[in-house]
Amino acid sequence: MRDETDFWETIDSTRAAADGDPEDHADLLTDRLLQLDPDSVLEFSRYFETRYNRAYRWDLWGAAAVLLGEADADAFDYFRCWLIGQGREIFEGALHDPDALAELLDDFDTEVDGDGEELGYAADEAYEQLTGAEAPDLGIPPQPAEPEGTPADFDDEALAERFPRLWERFGS
Repeated sequence: MRDETDFWETIDSTRAAADGDPEDHADLLTDRLLQLDPDSVLEFSRYFETRYNRAYRWDLWGAAAVLLGEADADAFDYFRCWLIGQGREIFEGALHDPDALAELLDDFDTEVDGDGEELGYAADEAYEQLTGAEAPDLGIPPQPAEPEGTPADFDDEALAERFPRLWERFGS
């Protein structure tokens, strides 16, 4: 993993090969990471975890609640992994303006989309298979105790007001 561009190319190519299926995406990502040396896998993991932590924000949690119908802490964790798995344009666009997911996403099927839990484990699995050991601490700051920003109100009326485009397209 030479740089952030390599990180996103790895995400994009494995997503495309998986035809959008998050479980297949995680399997293909793990397989791709197994082709790297352990240090490169750790570098990929640092890129992933840094983005995962950047997405720990109330506004994104609210957007996840609109898309998923509701989002407890675990569902939001898995949503952030899924969001990274959608690639740089969608990820960065959502961080810039979560309501823009209304335009950034072609569609959203709660049976398939929004849960990228397995993507979050791909680098750890690859590292363990390559070395026989658990991945060491990545040396990056941990996720904050509370999401960044103003706490979200998750009732339908508040979500519809805060995310009008997203609510119109995907709200319940």
